[in-house]
Amino acid sequence: MVENPIKFTDTTLRDAHQSLWATRMRIEDMRPVLEHIDKVGYWSLEVWGGATFDVCQRFLNEDPWERLSEIRDKVKNTKLQMLLRGQNIVGYHNYPDDVLEAFVKHAADRGLDIFRIFDALNDARNLEKAIGFVKKAGKHAQGTLCYAISPVHTLEYYMERAEEQKDMGVDSICIKDMAGILAPQMAYDLVSALKSEVKLPIQVHCHASSGMAVAAYLKAAEAGADVIDTASAPLSCSTSQPAGETMVACFAHTDRDPELNIEAMERIEVHFSRMSADRSIKGNKVVDSMVITHQIPGGMASNLLSQLKEQKAEDRLTEVLNEVPRVREDLGFPPLVTPTSQIVGVQAVINVLTGERYKLIPKEVKDYVKGLYGRSPARIRESVMAKILGGDKPVKGRPADRLEPLLPKARKELPKDLVEKEEDYISYALFPEVSLKFFQWRKNPTPPEPAKPEKKSAPEPRQKPGSAPAKEEIDIGTVRDLIELLASHQVTELEWQYKKDRVRIRRGGAVLETVVRASEPRPMPATAASAPKPGPAPETTAPAEQPTEPQAPEPKPAATETEEVISPMVGTIYLRTRPDSPPFVEKGETVEAGQALCIVEAMKLMNEIQAEKKCRIIDILVQGGESVEYGQPLMLIEPL
Repeated sequence: MVENPIKFTDTTLRDAHQSLWATRMRIEDMRPVLEHIDKVGYWSLEVWGGATFDVCQRFLNEDPWERLSEIRDKVKNTKLQMLLRGQNIVGYHNYPDDVLEAFVKHAADRGLDIFRIFDALNDARNLEKAIGFVKKAGKHAQGTLCYAISPVHTLEYYMERAEEQKDMGVDSICIKDMAGILAPQMAYDLVSALKSEVKLPIQVHCHASSGMAVAAYLKAAEAGADVIDTASAPLSCSTSQPAGETMVACFAHTDRDPELNIEAMERIEVHFSRMSADRSIKGNKVVDSMVITHQIPGGMASNLLSQLKEQKAEDRLTEVLNEVPRVREDLGFPPLVTPTSQIVGVQAVINVLTGERYKLIPKEVKDYVKGLYGRSPARIRESVMAKILGGDKPVKGRPADRLEPLLPKARKELPKDLVEKEEDYISYALFPEVSLKFFQWRKNPTPPEPAKPEKKSAPEPRQKPGSAPAKEEIDIGTVRDLIELLASHQVTELEWQYKKDRVRIRRGGAVLETVVRASEPRPMPATAASAPKPGPAPETTAPAEQPTEPQAPEPKPAATETEEVISPMVGTIYLRTRPDSPPFVEKGETVEAGQALCIVEAMKLMNEIQAEKKCRIIDILVQGGESVEYGQPLMLIEPL
């Protein structure tokens, strides 16, 4: 027996697939190997938390609570752990204490043993309640130091944060190197200092993005680290953790030999190897030499590339990577880990796509600058703060103290026929729109009807959201021409806009955009009432010429100038903040410049679309919850 074996936490079932497969591993992918994983001899398995909770419901139609219970049922001998985002829980903003306490209690009841608790800003105020609730549940509370490189992130800075967490009662501390930028010597120095001064068990979590992780683990172990995070080989390296198989070989026949079950590890490797060819994101570099500059973490890297592809802008990845450190410096050097990785990353994407820095600012970015996420490590650039907040002032104190309890509201809003268990209220409080859709699907999981073959005589099908309007050229010289146009396209419901050189016509959901060529008006055909009657012309006497007053020409009604509000990105549109909330705006309403019109949810953030000028809402062209494309018209407005 080795006297001082280094322990391994396996991340395959959580962070590894979040980093490489955009969190798309299903419970059915895990079932065949859960018992083999349990036989390896790991210290713990990271199986829950992070983005898995959201993605289970949003994309996989799985209940995250039931996933946890099934894993616990199959894994009898190994501790289970989760990544808890402090006051953010598993979401992307702070939640009130009642939701946090209920979440921790039910997660503990379903079999979690270790809660790795972190705050993206290392703000102890956002960790205090979570640590207390975990200790109250009788579970292991692991504090976390989110590692970053900046003028303020010094060894002294990390030691101060570790002492704060120790005073709150954590059982161990994890060095969380989410971007793979922890150099071997810094790993040694930081672990040595923590072991000698804080005197708690130390775990090290590194991503392999820069290629330094294996060396960092070896130096951390030399300094006395107790646990390291690894993944099964098919889901390791690149933006994930180092391979467990590699690290076992590194420590073999030393005084830190983990003595794990290699045969069981090989069975797991074979299983995931069969899946990896189809699941891996193509184009993922084994080593990213630029990660030291942009500091983008593993989970963000795979999701960022996926989201840029959704925006049809993957060719602009280099521009985004260059913009990320600029935004990060503007915002006070936050470590790039959820949710600050999304806050910085999405703002960088928007800056690049719009061609103007901070032209569009997501709600989460405003909340961050306002202090609702916590205290930034360094001061936010004054000019950026002024542009984002306008006349508002940053808040002071613990951010969650400003939040009202949320579970009573969730119990009132969520339809009782959709509730199967107490945890459903927690899920709804965390992600109301996503959970509601999932609960509706869970109640009636019928597959979509197959598309019926289109008949030639049938009218055009409903236009898909975001698809380009049908176009044709036609001469319009008179009102009759317009009437003929409508009839020829079987228009039964008419909303039309004439602006410069086009007519936009909506027939139900379909949109026909007609390009109008300049043409001379054609004479109206004679009608029975106006045509001259046959026969000799009657004799008439010319009337005496009477002087007449000059008459002013009859004024023509001014043409209404309308404009479109278009989507700045691919995403899901919401016309209200919650299912029971009133809409942001309604047809016919007059809104002021800066007023919220809608929200486009993209890249995990709620991007508030505001009126650029005072205007009247002429039409709302989309429905809440609908997917929208980049450049798709969302609303028709009349500037005032």
